[in-house]
Amino acid sequence: MPALAALGVTKLWIPPACKAAAGPEGNGYDAYDLWDLGEFEQKGSRRTKWGTKEELVRMAEAARREGVAVLFDAVLNHKMGADRRERAVATRVEDRDRRVEVEAEVEGEEKREIGAWTGFEFPGRKGKYSGMRWSKEHFTGVDYDDLKGEKGVWKFEGKEWAEDVDEELGNYDFLLAADIDHRHPEVRADLFRWIEWLPSQVQLGGLRLDAIKHYSFSFLRDFVAHVRQRVGQGWFIVGEYWREDSEYLAKFIEFMDHQISLFDVQLVSNFSKVSVLEEKGDLREILDDTLALWKPENAVTPIAPFFIPFAYAIILLRANCGLPCVFFADLFGSVRQDAQSDFASFVPPTSGGAILPKMMLARRFWAYGSQYDYFDDPHCVGFTRVGHSSQCGGHGLAVVMTNAWEYASKRMFVGKQHAGEIWTDLLKWCPGRIIIDEDGWGVFPVGHRSVAVWVNTRAVGREVADTFALH
Repeated sequence: MPALAALGVTKLWIPPACKAAAGPEGNGYDAYDLWDLGEFEQKGSRRTKWGTKEELVRMAEAARREGVAVLFDAVLNHKMGADRRERAVATRVEDRDRRVEVEAEVEGEEKREIGAWTGFEFPGRKGKYSGMRWSKEHFTGVDYDDLKGEKGVWKFEGKEWAEDVDEELGNYDFLLAADIDHRHPEVRADLFRWIEWLPSQVQLGGLRLDAIKHYSFSFLRDFVAHVRQRVGQGWFIVGEYWREDSEYLAKFIEFMDHQISLFDVQLVSNFSKVSVLEEKGDLREILDDTLALWKPENAVTPIAPFFIPFAYAIILLRANCGLPCVFFADLFGSVRQDAQSDFASFVPPTSGGAILPKMMLARRFWAYGSQYDYFDDPHCVGFTRVGHSSQCGGHGLAVVMTNAWEYASKRMFVGKQHAGEIWTDLLKWCPGRIIIDEDGWGVFPVGHRSVAVWVNTRAVGREVADTFALH
C-alpha cells in the first residue's frame, strides 16, 4: 500500500467482496449475499475468493492510513446461488428483444409454470445484520426453467421489466440469473439499509456500481442520492455503463446530477481499434468522440489489453482526460490458471514492471500546466505539459509516440522557461539527450512502435522516478 500511495494512487477499486454463489471460487459478480463479507459459513466456505472479512477490514485500514480510498464493487442487479427452488408462472421472451413474448407451441400456453431458483434464506448468516429472505416476488425474471431444464429469459407473471433502462435488446433490464426488482419496497429498503451498514464494517471511500445499464435509472439516482445524504457526501462513485456513445453517457451523467462518474468506453474502443490496425492505425483518432471530451471530470479511463504503453501515456499524462484507471496486473503481474490443468502460471507486468511506475510518477510530478498538442501525423503524435510553478519547481514533460516500424521525432514547444535545459527519455527506450532552445522548443525522438516521455534531467523528482522500485 505505501508503494501505491507513493505512485500517486488515490483510489483502490477492489473486486466484489460479498459472498458469491460459487463460494471461494466465485469472483463476486455471481452475487449471493451482500451482507456476508467473508464472515459466515455459506456456499462451502467462510472466506470469499478474496479473503475473510477480517482481512478485508485490515486491507481497507491500511489503505486509509496511506490516504488511499477503497472503492467497493457493488453488484445490485441480480442474485445467484439460491437456496431453494420455487414454482412461478412466467412467460418466455425473445433473447434478442426482451419486449417480445415467445409464441407458445400450443395456443393459450404463453404463460406456464416454471422452476425458478429464487429462494434465498442465507442459512449461515441466520438473520444477522438483515432478516430479509428473498423469494420470487423480489425478482422480475430468471434465465432458467429448472422444471424442464430449459435455458431462456423468463418474465414472471405480474412483473414488468423496468422501463428506464438501456434500450439494447429492446429493453436490457434483464442481464442474467435472478433479476432483482428494484421497484419492490422490501428490496429498496434492504439495499438502502445495506449501503448504510457497509461503511460501518469497512473503511471505504466510494463505490463501483456494476451493470448499471441493466436496472432502473430512477432507482440508481435515488440510491446514489441516499449515499450522498446518509453515507458519504465525498464518496467517489463510478458506474459501469458499457456503451460506445459518449454523448448519451454525458446526458446520463447530467440525469444523475453529476453525482456519478462513468468509464470512458469510447476511449477504450479507440485504443483497441488503433492497436488492431497496428502500423495502419491513425493515432490522431485516439481521442475522437470520447467521454473525456464531454465530461472530463466524470470520465474514468480504463485500459484495453492492447496498446498498453501508448494508452497509459495518454490517460496518465494528458490534461482533461478523465481519472486514469491503472490495472493492478500491469503493475504487479498476475497468476493465470490453466483451463486444461491444475497448473497456474505467472504473467509478468507490462514491460517488466519498469515503465508504468515511471509514467505514474511523471503524472504525479510533472503533468501540470498548459498542454500543447501535436496530433498532425497519423503514425506519430505528441503533446507537452509546460509545468506549473506550484508543482515540483514548475518542471514539465514531453510525450511522443509512434506505431510505425521506424524511428520518428516531433518538434514541440515546452515553454521558454525551460530554455537551455537538458532532457532525456524517462522510460529509457530512446537514447540520447536534447537541449531546449532559447524559444522553448525541442525536437523529441521516439523509437519504433514506442513511446518516449522526455523530462529535464535535473527536474524535481527525477531521481525518485529514475530509481523507484515496486519490490
